[in-house]
Amino acid sequence: MTYKSEYDRWLANITDSGLLAELKSMTEAEAEDAFYCDMTFGTGGLRGVLGAGTNRMNIYTVAKASQGLADYLLKNYEAPSIAVSYDSRIKSDLFSKTASSVFAANGIKVHIYPELMPTPCLSFAVRALSCSAGIMVTASHNPAKYNGYKVYGSDGCQITESAAGEIFKEIDKLDIFTDIQTCGFDEALKNKMIQYVPEDIYIAYMKAIKEESVLFGDRADRDISIVYTPLNGTGLKPVVRALRESGFSNITIVSEQEKPDGNFSACPFPNPETKEAMKLGLEYCGRINADILLATDPDCDRCGIAVRSEDGYQLLSGNEAGLLLLDFICSQRLKHGKMPANPVFIKTIVTAGLAEKVAADYGVETVNVLTGFKFIGETVGRLEKNGREKDFICGFEESYGYLTGTYVRDKDAVNAAHMICEMAAYYHERGITLTEKLSEIYEKYGYSLDTLDSYEFPGSSGMQKMQEIMSFFRSGVDKIADEKVERFLDYQSGIGELPKSDVLQFFTKNASIVIRPSGTEPKLKIYSSVTARNKAAAQNIKRRLISSIERKIEQSE
Repeated sequence: MTYKSEYDRWLANITDSGLLAELKSMTEAEAEDAFYCDMTFGTGGLRGVLGAGTNRMNIYTVAKASQGLADYLLKNYEAPSIAVSYDSRIKSDLFSKTASSVFAANGIKVHIYPELMPTPCLSFAVRALSCSAGIMVTASHNPAKYNGYKVYGSDGCQITESAAGEIFKEIDKLDIFTDIQTCGFDEALKNKMIQYVPEDIYIAYMKAIKEESVLFGDRADRDISIVYTPLNGTGLKPVVRALRESGFSNITIVSEQEKPDGNFSACPFPNPETKEAMKLGLEYCGRINADILLATDPDCDRCGIAVRSEDGYQLLSGNEAGLLLLDFICSQRLKHGKMPANPVFIKTIVTAGLAEKVAADYGVETVNVLTGFKFIGETVGRLEKNGREKDFICGFEESYGYLTGTYVRDKDAVNAAHMICEMAAYYHERGITLTEKLSEIYEKYGYSLDTLDSYEFPGSSGMQKMQEIMSFFRSGVDKIADEKVERFLDYQSGIGELPKSDVLQFFTKNASIVIRPSGTEPKLKIYSSVTARNKAAAQNIKRRLISSIERKIEQSE
């Protein structure tokens, strides 16, 4: 079927007036882009630009994906149920109701939150309500024109590749107009096929957050000045509640970014990894002389921070905040005799290599997993199955994702905000800033420089070029710059319990280098983690290593 015939079919079949008007106003190029393919469904579910078309996020593509997921659940579970949540994005509430109506029409019991909630609340509800699956309507930290649909398994983790493949097969069988079962949302509420998640589930989630405290009675200055921005997302209520119930009352909210706003009018880039997203919060900090800035992304699973330093305010990377949390949690557990006999810390292979050194110094085993927090969640799940749930002390990834408990199976910015403030308050009570503590860690273990370099390979030949480059590096590299490759891992072969993945990792005396093609963009990504005696030395090593890799890329083309 050509894009033009599918465009004409939509014109003849859709009833949504807004989408119909958009269709009628499309240029030929716009129509081709909207209909040349269907949206891709993978381990991250769906994600795309809002609008009319098979390659867009709209009520029809959401309904089709939901019907496919429903068919998968009915084949694999005797009496399936599903939890549903949504964030502040444009049409997130509509999409969550659309999906819920499809599930209910297929005889699947739906538990939907009565208001927008963070992603970790969805993971919590799946487990607490013993659901077969869960969906979170969100596009995470993408710009306002995007929305998406994450799918979770019964374990509270994002679905595996095999499950995603099976669900995609079910979706692919369907006609978007004739094969979808649906019913009225209000009707399904009345007959109780759709029920709202009860308040006690949310209360239990908040209780689990506070139970992650590692102060164990130690003094902490809870009067520290905190500026918080939810970046117009879902974090306001749970983050502020967690902090206030733990004794933090000196909290200033960035008013322009306080309320849910799918247009992100006061925050064009709602990603706490970017300086642009933190700009307004930093201005607030300067005005009131705050001790710390917290920012959570729209679905509140990532947390960014800035802390007061000698030169004003310093933004901390995900690796830096993670190193601080790891050291704080380990030191407090040892101090108070709360360290499990066989403690485990989990990180991704592209996260700071120095973290493994810190963990080892405290007698903590490090488990490295592939990029993506779902692999951290899956590893926590395996620990639980082996009766070792309490051995997990924390996990983090370089992209601002943290978790210190087993109550959910995804990164949790409510938990992260709570733990970061507790840590800052503990050190503030002792006259230590977080930047000073980070310097102490570097002085003890070596400076850590963790960076990402991306190389674009656009066009139809781009994918082929990237595969040629991966083949070149896979065939064997003995040295990078003047450093001998001491260890080489090819994850395409499958390593341990990790799934097969097109990822290569090289270890030299001073560095770990990970090379992988992006799964969503025509880019080759190179993550380098360098440890040296100081920042200047680490930067010098990194320059030499990356220059050498760039030369090898040129040789391979």
